[in-house]
Amino acid sequence: MSIRQRTSDNRPVKTLRLSVDPAHLDHAGSRRAIAQAADTLRSGGLVAFPTETVYGLGANALDAAAVGRIFEAKQRPAWDPVIVHIAGNVAKNPMLQNLVSEIPSRARELMVSFWPGPLTLLLPRSASVPDAVTAGRALVGIRMPAHPVAFELIRQAGVPVAAPSANVFGHISPTTAAHVFDDLDSRIDVVLDAGPTEHGVESTVLDPNQRPMMIYRPGAITQQQIREIAGPVDYFQSSIQPQATPREALPSPGVGLRHYAPRARLILVDAPLAALPGRIAEEAERNASERLGFLLPVEISALELIASHPTATVFPWGHWSAPDELARNLYAGLRALDAQDCTMIVCPQPPADGLGAAIRDRLCKAAH
Repeated sequence: MSIRQRTSDNRPVKTLRLSVDPAHLDHAGSRRAIAQAADTLRSGGLVAFPTETVYGLGANALDAAAVGRIFEAKQRPAWDPVIVHIAGNVAKNPMLQNLVSEIPSRARELMVSFWPGPLTLLLPRSASVPDAVTAGRALVGIRMPAHPVAFELIRQAGVPVAAPSANVFGHISPTTAAHVFDDLDSRIDVVLDAGPTEHGVESTVLDPNQRPMMIYRPGAITQQQIREIAGPVDYFQSSIQPQATPREALPSPGVGLRHYAPRARLILVDAPLAALPGRIAEEAERNASERLGFLLPVEISALELIASHPTATVFPWGHWSAPDELARNLYAGLRALDAQDCTMIVCPQPPADGLGAAIRDRLCKAAH
């Protein structure tokens, strides 16, 4: 029986938290939770669930009304397309075949190498994909998540699942179930809680149909990894004007100007590691009247900053030499500093190579 409770006049629902142990999906509690969440998806409801990147807000991608509820719950504008998640066999996948009209050979090579995983491919859509999913565009973003809970949820639901990040539009993406509740409690039906996510930043979004291929959003699968498998690839350069509402649908998920943003104003510092302590101290002095928060790598001592600014809050971000740590902790750090009522957050930017490109992309959009 479906647990979907949203009423026709859009009154709040009671959002259920269902716990799953991703290491023990065969346990009775995990099986019940996933089965209940899968039933909710099939019935047109909204389920927040963990992927290896961030928590997504899912609905049946083939049900236009259900997809519309995603936009309503997130307050997401219709010009911003969403990604469709699938499960099953990579080589022969009925969900994928129903969603797309063709698959370029380069895309197949990338699927074999990176699926399941944090790579979204923009592919020519079939007629079965509702316009709301692609914002009316001809390409649909599809990926196969590697998280065992996400994969099993989609497999049991038996439908492809449209799922942007499970947060209010433009706000910091969620990497825990608690983050989802902070943004979407009483707006959605179910939160499937399986603990913190692994990568902490959203999937790489790639258009493999053009030459060179185009990365619309950098993520855990890097430009170099893509190049080694399928050839030349560039980064998309947006021509959207600041603060403007796009006159047409965005070409891909994740390219909007302001995303991932805390309530606090975010100040970015770009310098080599050795120069960062001095540059961060300068920003702190320049903004001493603010309630300051700092996202600091462990290599930078917070003692002098706290001595000079005793009301400041420091979040230990991770090792500067370990971009996977920085990515995993990024959104949790921004949310933690927001929770301390910081009015300004000072954050260094890591080098732009590898995963650093994805971190810088998120920080620049958050600070826009």
